[in-house]
Amino acid sequence: MLKSGDVVLAAVQFTDTLEIKKRPALVLFEEYGNVVVAGITSNLAMKGISLSKEEGAITNSIIKINYIFTISEKMIQKTLFSLNDKKKKAVFDELIKYLTRPVS
Repeated sequence: MLKSGDVVLAAVQFTDTLEIKKRPALVLFEEYGNVVVAGITSNLAMKGISLSKEEGAITNSIIKINYIFTISEKMIQKTLFSLNDKKKKAVFDELIKYLTRPVS
């Protein structure tokens, strides 16, 4: 069973192509087989929350708060690890800040 804070390996379709690749993603929540996730990238120049090898990542990475999407639970191949409570709180605090910022 998936839970908020799980980092999973999932089949992800990119928005600019029909290509599907295996990519890590952070589970934000799951309901009725639909899983809302935040993408994770190893491109450290991207904006987001850092995720280190010491925290469980294969390589130092970024949780992309601006890249949130819904996938079917069937697209998840496995759970890699779970965030600790401190990191999970940092992600959700940043997400709330991002969602409540003034619209320009």
